[in-house]
Amino acid sequence: MASSKHNLTWIIVLLGSLCVVTPFAIDMYLPAFARIAAEFGTTTSAISLSLSTYFVGFALGQLIYGPMLDRFGRKKPLYVGLVVYILCSVGCALAPNLRTFIALRFLEALGGCVAQVGAIAMVRDFFPAKESAKIFSLLFLMIGTSPLLAPTIGSAMMAGLGWHWIFVLLAAIAFVILVVTFFFLPEGHRPDHSVSLRPGPIFFGFWNIFRNPQFLTYTLAGAFSFAGLFTFVAGSPVIFMDGFHMGTKAFGITFAVLVMGFIGGNNVNVFLLRRYSSQGIFLAALVMQVFIGVGFVLGARAHVVDLKGTLALFFVFLACIGFTYPNGAAIALGPFSRDAGRASALMGFLQTGIGALISMGIGLLGVQAVITLMAGTALVALVTLLVGRTRVGELVINDEREVFVAH
Repeated sequence: MASSKHNLTWIIVLLGSLCVVTPFAIDMYLPAFARIAAEFGTTTSAISLSLSTYFVGFALGQLIYGPMLDRFGRKKPLYVGLVVYILCSVGCALAPNLRTFIALRFLEALGGCVAQVGAIAMVRDFFPAKESAKIFSLLFLMIGTSPLLAPTIGSAMMAGLGWHWIFVLLAAIAFVILVVTFFFLPEGHRPDHSVSLRPGPIFFGFWNIFRNPQFLTYTLAGAFSFAGLFTFVAGSPVIFMDGFHMGTKAFGITFAVLVMGFIGGNNVNVFLLRRYSSQGIFLAALVMQVFIGVGFVLGARAHVVDLKGTLALFFVFLACIGFTYPNGAAIALGPFSRDAGRASALMGFLQTGIGALISMGIGLLGVQAVITLMAGTALVALVTLLVGRTRVGELVINDEREVFVAH
């Protein structure tokens, strides 16, 4: 554990900087969708596949790095992944065609995913388990700088230098984070050479984590809730730039304002945790998310939701995810300490994988599917929680049991 409040604050900042690697890789090039599509001679929906491909690479990469983070400590895998991310970001800037661009985005994600999964694992290294939900909320407040800054920066880079320089800037940011991590982030986990890197033990290690009822219930419920954010990110350029005919600057501002809902939910969650339990907040937020999602679908089909209504409903829907994600993650990881790297990797794989598969539906089904997918995933999340709670019984937080009473 870190020994002082100053050290704890500094560690939160460092972990937060790692957590923004992937959000910046996602958000910064969103305003360039139309420009990239024009250069490659394709559509913005086809370019959205490069985003979905990134999600897939991000999900798969976490399974690779999870055992490595437990076996070699946290920092060495971070170095390897960030170097891969930097090289592939430069490659994206130089990509000659759409296929190469999509392939490099996949490899970029394989490298960059180590930053977030490593940061999540280190929350368990440096902070008490009962503080996890609060720390996750603080990290997500830092992640919130991405939708506020990244699209605006991306728009400016595209206007001044061209979309290629967006990926050069992503590489430069990751390089700075790599240097800061090397010199200033303490190692939070001693290498554990008893952790095998052979396929069989890795599989059974993940399987033992997966079948834990508490982990499974809150990871899957959180994953389907969080999939709404993936769907929004993948579908928002098509909805606002194609559907409502926004320019790139207007879209950048709109995107930032809407994601303030997610940030606001995280911010309020820190204060609510002083009075309410993580599981109570998680359930209440899921119910509200379903209510908003269903209302959104019905309103859209009845053609009574205009631009203002769309903005308001998106804002509240994303605010609900700001409550569900940190609380779901904290509860899911509660039973694990020694296996925190693998547990956080498996959680990230399931959450990102589900989000990626659902967001790919936009490229295949079109923009009309965005709102339906958002509402449907929220409903699945609520059903998963209600069914899974009957198997959990008691919550385990860092090998300590808390009595859980189903309401």
